[in-house]
Amino acid sequence: MNLTNITPAVGSTHNSKRIGRGQGSGKGGTSTRGHKGAKSRSGYSRKIGFEGGQMPLQRRLPKFGFNSPNRVEYKAINLSTLQELAEQKNLTKIDINALMEAGFITRKHLVKILGNGELKNKIEVEAHAFSKSAEAAILAVGGSVVKL
Repeated sequence: MNLTNITPAVGSTHNSKRIGRGQGSGKGGTSTRGHKGAKSRSGYSRKIGFEGGQMPLQRRLPKFGFNSPNRVEYKAINLSTLQELAEQKNLTKIDINALMEAGFITRKHLVKILGNGELKNKIEVEAHAFSKSAEAAILAVGGSVVKL
């Protein structure tokens, strides 16, 4: 067994059609393009989405929606996540750097603390925004809230 013995499996390969190589080949003349018309000529390309003159899908469907250029998007983090982080790392202050080290956010994210879950530890939380319920829950256990 060596490299000269290796061949593809029987029937797995075939020769490509040699189009436009004379009448004797059976693929000469019009070179499988039929007679006349734009499609038979070089340089023909159909528009993307063209459906033979029928109204194309992208024009049949209505336009909708709006993207506000002033939208501010926050990365949401719940109180339950803060509680777990405080217990695992034994933290009393959770700020943006602590969340980055834990892998919850990256440098570019803005953080909003949401009130899902419960907080047991007294924690100082630093974030860009807080929901009313989250702020109330943090203050209820004696923690503090710092808005950036």
